[in-house]
Amino acid sequence: MRPVRHPAALVNVLPTPPPGTVLADVYAHLASAGAPPYRYHQLVLALQRGAQRFDDVSELPRSLRDALTARFGPTVLPLELVAVRSAEQVEKVLFETRSGARLETVRSRYRAGWSSVCVSTQAGCGLGCSFCATGAIGLARNLTADEICAQVVHRRWAAPDSVAFMGMGEALANPHVFTALELLTTPGYGGLSPRRITVSTVGFAPSLERLTREHPQVTITLSVHSPFPAQRAELVPLERRFSLAENLAILDRHVVAVRRKVYLAYLLIAGVNDSEDHLRALAQLVTSRARPELFHVSVIRYNDASGADPSHRAPSAQRVDDFVAQLRALGVRATRRQQFGASIDAACGQLHARSLLRNRRPS
Repeated sequence: MRPVRHPAALVNVLPTPPPGTVLADVYAHLASAGAPPYRYHQLVLALQRGAQRFDDVSELPRSLRDALTARFGPTVLPLELVAVRSAEQVEKVLFETRSGARLETVRSRYRAGWSSVCVSTQAGCGLGCSFCATGAIGLARNLTADEICAQVVHRRWAAPDSVAFMGMGEALANPHVFTALELLTTPGYGGLSPRRITVSTVGFAPSLERLTREHPQVTITLSVHSPFPAQRAELVPLERRFSLAENLAILDRHVVAVRRKVYLAYLLIAGVNDSEDHLRALAQLVTSRARPELFHVSVIRYNDASGADPSHRAPSAQRVDDFVAQLRALGVRATRRQQFGASIDAACGQLHARSLLRNRRPS
């Protein structure tokens, strides 16, 4: 949540919070108790400034702080920090929810001076992609909108310049993501431009259609990983339910309607999907689109991940660069994705996955 500088301005600009959030419950509780509207605004401003507990909000009368604590517990924040790992440009935080579910969040700081937070949308993931550490954990549950947004306003961090729904879990398999998007883009709460938010998906087609309809300015990344349906189904089992072709058709309509670029993620795995046949089929997949100039391929070098297919190997850095260059030569807009945090296992889900795997006992 980006701080609003002047408390008086909040009274005029802070809208009613989206339903399905704890702030909506607090707003309704204060209204039913007869508290004046500015009390809610004071509370939100205090949270934006780093208050953790109702008792920290000294602007509120003691009686009101006690009433809020009795109704909601000591804090509205749903996450507790468990562990932190840091590298030069990356900080990765392991959180625990009140129910005991665990999730990871990564903040990246870029040399140009801006920062991005990569949030998780599920505790674990149930899709079982062969290259992903989080898939080895399995799905515990969807995160709530509050748990998603709380990762962004974690007290250690200033407001980020951008947010990526690229952490643990399949974002579009969780309906609470849409409430989180609403809260993050509402002035006075998150206040982010939708264009500063990226939602990544392996292809949950019905929700992708909804995303393009309800949040057309949000940046979309669709994971491809293979241009061949049979192989893609091995890498991304959801292909058997919602095909790449079905998802690309949705994006075709989207880019024509909004004239905004979308991204196709391609995780390059040595000896698996880095052949010349893959390269040419991927190029054909992109250049055959109605608006190929609005499809950008983001090539990612595979990083070893605990619990993922042990046969997967990372290609050389030179092979990744060559793959990108060859795509460009075939008329595809392509870049190599910048990656940080390998020294602290900053691939999403990796730290938690390793802790789980270490603690498992043979059955």
